[in-house]
Amino acid sequence: MTRPTSHTEGRGDFDESTSIPDLLLKRVSSAPSGTLIERRSGADDGWAPTTATDFEAEVLTVAKGLIGSGVQVGDRVAIMSPTRYEWTLLDFAAWYVGAVPVPIYETSSAEQAEWILSNAGITLAFVDGPERAAVIEEAAGLATEGFEPLQLRETLAIDDGAIDELVRRGKDVTDSDVAARRDAITGADLATIIYTSGTTGRPKGVELTHGNFVALVVNGVADPNLRDVVATDGSRTLLFIPLAHVFGRFVEVLVVHSGAVLGHSPDIKQLVPNLQSFRPTFLLAVPRVFEKVYNSADAKASASPVKRRIFRWAAKVAERASRAEESPQGVGAALRAQLKVADRLVFSTLREIMGGQLRYAVSGGGPLGARLGHFFRGMGLVVLEGYGLTESGAPTSVNLPGRIKIGTVGPAYPGTSVRVADSGEIEISGPHVFRGYYGNPDATAEVFAEDGWFRTGDLGSLDSDGYLTITGRAKEIIVTAGGKNVAPAILEDRLRGHPIVSQVVVVGEGKPFIGALITLDAEMLPQWLENHSLPAMSVAEAAKDPKVAEAMEAAVARTNRAVSRAESIRKFTILATDFTEDNGYLTPSSKVKRTAVLRDFTSDIEGIYAG
Repeated sequence: MTRPTSHTEGRGDFDESTSIPDLLLKRVSSAPSGTLIERRSGADDGWAPTTATDFEAEVLTVAKGLIGSGVQVGDRVAIMSPTRYEWTLLDFAAWYVGAVPVPIYETSSAEQAEWILSNAGITLAFVDGPERAAVIEEAAGLATEGFEPLQLRETLAIDDGAIDELVRRGKDVTDSDVAARRDAITGADLATIIYTSGTTGRPKGVELTHGNFVALVVNGVADPNLRDVVATDGSRTLLFIPLAHVFGRFVEVLVVHSGAVLGHSPDIKQLVPNLQSFRPTFLLAVPRVFEKVYNSADAKASASPVKRRIFRWAAKVAERASRAEESPQGVGAALRAQLKVADRLVFSTLREIMGGQLRYAVSGGGPLGARLGHFFRGMGLVVLEGYGLTESGAPTSVNLPGRIKIGTVGPAYPGTSVRVADSGEIEISGPHVFRGYYGNPDATAEVFAEDGWFRTGDLGSLDSDGYLTITGRAKEIIVTAGGKNVAPAILEDRLRGHPIVSQVVVVGEGKPFIGALITLDAEMLPQWLENHSLPAMSVAEAAKDPKVAEAMEAAVARTNRAVSRAESIRKFTILATDFTEDNGYLTPSSKVKRTAVLRDFTSDIEGIYAG
């Protein structure tokens, strides 16, 4: 039986010898005086340009310092920090000397950090400052208390002069010493180990090679559709997603090859002013960012009855216009006139908040939802929803400008293939697929089919044009007492679109109907309460408030329109606490640890089915 398959030819010019440092050298050769990175040193200081030549020179200097610090070819070097310029600098310096940078999320606990430090055999660690240095120190202490012994020799803090110290250590190392290592690297060599923030069990170290990244960025830029997004004159992007996430690492390599300008935004609280001053043309973000933009605008508009009506009207106009683009008739004159009014009243302000010249955004890491996709396209921002995993180096499918199907994650990314097995599981193949889990051959063997395709664990379907739609996770399918198979993702994603909903966990395994645990968004709650003439209250108080419950009833009813009655949420409970990384219910990439929630909230779940 032929399995449905989507394949897009790659057009990139590279071979198996091409490494990530080769991409930087090519950028220097083609545009030596062109700006590669812009850095912001202070809130009012603007963005200072760093040319490709200057960046490469700094990479070389820091690479010498790594050699002077005793870093050998193949050594694993950890980086634990918010997204910042120095992380990108250290990544490329490590690649220049044949080392393997290993990211650790800035929010990781000492026990989580210890696992990565010991499992990967980290010899040198970089942190941003004292707080993270203390975590590494505590992790080292754990290693003496029955945990795996560490090979860690030293921890250097960026804010405490780590880069200057590397410059000092590298004074006796020559350019040719670095070049000998750099030029020996091929696409088959290990570029990084990224530990998947699994929702169950200990994270596995995903081995990604130089060739995995090179294939993705070269084929992406060579594709005429994606080139318009990332590689036109004036292309620039602000990186604010964690560089500990594969998406962030993909972006920094992509920008070097595409010719775009890269900026870093370490503090998410400063994202809006940074967007406004940096003025990106494209962004890569997770769906929650787009949900926050929409919900914040809706909440602010709702402070006034008139503004609320205007915003809601404009949002409907945007959605109608976006849907009309997909019809044979297109956007009619009357609707186009309404768009102009909506743009003047609402959309222009939203675009200015995001910098004023943002044309494209790529959404990955989870489902965006058709409502938001249509809204943003209608207001003039094209959101290209894509799909990928750590094991695929980030993207493995993506919608293309001019060929968007909202609600899907697009066709196979250039140079890759996607198919759907008889079981409904998505399988992928191509030069971007990782080579295995570090030190874990059994886990590696489990995820590869007999013909070498990687089994993702996700469920989906392909339409006649090869566009992929994600329907859920194979391990998360709920089977009710009536034998109905329910994919929780569609319910959770739609319900999470409500302004005050933070997280949703759909339950019902072996139960007579589907239920849900709902948590409230502490950041959005105060404005929502004010807009609805309700007194200020804590999340715990709001969880018991009848008006909040009434709003959730309406939100659940809207959510249930997307599914059959057998799949719909019949009852729910609002929890008095949110799911966060700090309390152990969210992974660093903001995925709910479903197993932990089901284990610790048993009484709340049983309360849904009581009586």
